[in-house]
Amino acid sequence: MNKNSLIELEHEGQGVWLDYIRRDIFSSGELKRLIEEDGISGMTSNPSIFEKAISSSTAYDSQLRDLLRNDPKTLVEILYEKIVVQDIQSAADLLMPVYQRLKKADGFVSLEVSPLLAQDTQATVRQARHLWSAVGRPNVMIKIPATKSGIPAIEELIAEGININITLMFTMQHYQDVTRAFIQGLEKCKKPENVDSVASFFVSRVDTAVDKILEEIASPEALDLRGKVGIANCQMIYRQFKEIFYGDTFAGLILKGARVQRPLWASTSTKNPNYPDVLYVESLSANNTVDTIPRETLYDFRDHGIARKDAIEKGKPEEMFFQLDKLGIDLNKVGEQLQQEGVNSFGLSYKKLLLALEEKKRIILSSIL
Repeated sequence: MNKNSLIELEHEGQGVWLDYIRRDIFSSGELKRLIEEDGISGMTSNPSIFEKAISSSTAYDSQLRDLLRNDPKTLVEILYEKIVVQDIQSAADLLMPVYQRLKKADGFVSLEVSPLLAQDTQATVRQARHLWSAVGRPNVMIKIPATKSGIPAIEELIAEGININITLMFTMQHYQDVTRAFIQGLEKCKKPENVDSVASFFVSRVDTAVDKILEEIASPEALDLRGKVGIANCQMIYRQFKEIFYGDTFAGLILKGARVQRPLWASTSTKNPNYPDVLYVESLSANNTVDTIPRETLYDFRDHGIARKDAIEKGKPEEMFFQLDKLGIDLNKVGEQLQQEGVNSFGLSYKKLLLALEEKKRIILSSIL
């Protein structure tokens, strides 16, 4: 009998989350099978995922019709929230047995605040509280970007006992800011044992940006680094994770029952067709981490991927950073640009989604009124 590579990752201590959501994944039984047969222990969503799900299918039309029949003047923002909350609740309910079996250490589904609020701390806090309450499930995480305005919101919400998935992280500075906010929030939290958080690092986006610079330099040394920097970045982050959470810094909170903030590897499908399709999943296996994997890549990995024990510990990432420095590439500058591009991209997807809902609303109202 062939081994299931996804189950192997679970045995290595890595949570495997599905980076995909659409209503028919519940009705078809696909998500249930992935959880029960493939060890999927979580799920993530973002505005781009929901934009594709809602605008490219009729899966949500029945609910929209019911909502508009009840109140034809319902704003599209409210329609969107009701659709999303129902999907997140469905996912959380299917993942609840995982959450209970692992004693609250996994089994989460993530829902993002509006990307249009990325530069507004208090608006982010208010919407995060609202979404947390609206979903009403203990195994939900609210996603907040690691922007300068997002960092204080993260600390405040962790202190209130709300699970947070920090997203759009690219640099060591992002990581240090986020872990500081998480720890300071836990120190103010009345029940730190009930709070969970992940710090989401994007992988392929780093390589896409850095590869372009390397190809412009075009020296043999530069070209040899292509497709390697995203992984090296995660390796450095994982080292920092172990220093922070398994050293004196976090020891007092562990005694109070707090759990570490796991690094999460996001954007783990390869964008360059010259790279192996499961390159990032195979290279980032590590204990006490999460890999959130797009649906197609997840099935590719199950088909022909190899779960490599402690793969993230292999190699010498500091040498990679030394080479980048010699070439004059500032990864912090690249990371800041990628974060801003990510905020803008999610904001655009959110606006496109609202426009698509506006059109669906117009069509549905014309048929029922």
